[in-house]
Amino acid sequence: MSTKKKICIVGSGNWGSAIAKIIGANVVKFNNKFEERVTMYVYEEIINNKKLTEIINEQHENVKYLPGHKLPENVVAVPDVVEAAKEADILVFVVPHQFIRTLCATLLGKIKPTAVGLSLIKGFDQAEGGGVDLISKVIEKHLKIQCYVLMGANLANEVAEGNFCETTIGCKDKRLAPLLRDATQTDNFRVVVVEDAEAVEVCGALKNIVACAAGFVDGLGLGDNTKAAIIRLGLMEMIKFVDTFYGGSKLSTFFESCGVADLITTCFGGRNRRVCEQFVKTNKSIKELEDELLAGQKLQGPATADEVYGMLKTRAMTDKFPLFVAVHRICTRELKPTELIDQIRNHPEHVMRVEGVIEGDQA
Repeated sequence: MSTKKKICIVGSGNWGSAIAKIIGANVVKFNNKFEERVTMYVYEEIINNKKLTEIINEQHENVKYLPGHKLPENVVAVPDVVEAAKEADILVFVVPHQFIRTLCATLLGKIKPTAVGLSLIKGFDQAEGGGVDLISKVIEKHLKIQCYVLMGANLANEVAEGNFCETTIGCKDKRLAPLLRDATQTDNFRVVVVEDAEAVEVCGALKNIVACAAGFVDGLGLGDNTKAAIIRLGLMEMIKFVDTFYGGSKLSTFFESCGVADLITTCFGGRNRRVCEQFVKTNKSIKELEDELLAGQKLQGPATADEVYGMLKTRAMTDKFPLFVAVHRICTRELKPTELIDQIRNHPEHVMRVEGVIEGDQA
């Protein structure tokens, strides 16, 4: 831990570019802890007849995914992920979750064996046998390195603007945690480190499903009361999911930025909410709307809902998570968006409370 650490950011979408802005400034600020040069893997694209990497390195701006925000000059765009990552001590993963296995296969054996990962990826990986794997665990398994997580109420454009917000790092390594915090924290981007890494990561994935439901509510014009109910029931399903499949997590984790704060932000301002609102209002598919509205960015909610549904169906537990299941079935057009409320009207959270009242009255 005494030598200066080199950081590579694996990904360069709007969130990847926003965190690059922070990390690029922090490695200069903490030049006794970090190497000044930060590499950023950029999937090469041609923008106005010029390579995106060249634009970033010359103009210090990701004109496609984070226009209007200057990146520090010490952040260097590299189109080859192996070249970008080969000397890094800390690999910050911030790519769509669908691409992580391919990325790990490309990097295997070509990074420092002592490197550690920090995943900002909100989603699951489809496991064999109908289950899901945490992205951090996929990275650990396929790259043979330790991987921790950063999740929070962090809409990329607002982070890039420097608006005050919080985030959560899940890290059990008490020696490494302060270093990860120093790499990412600013006066307006406050970092809380907790050891409950699995719950932190699961929250980051599941909140996108709930945001889809919030988008359906907005598209149907059902109002704030209904949206509040969707958010609450979604939070309860998130807690139940973690308790069922990742026992030992702390309830307090859900009240960190990675939990209720990220859920609220995503249900009011995220891309999943926005696309699902238009899904209700148009006859277009989720894929068509993704291509039309997101300028090359990927949507996580419907894919995560599909993965979670497969896991729940395999375990005969779909009745325990009706909101998650309804989102999947609406996204795949098994249900109409107008049927959302019917699917949750007798939610287990409601039934249990009614029974409790009846028992109390009888007593």
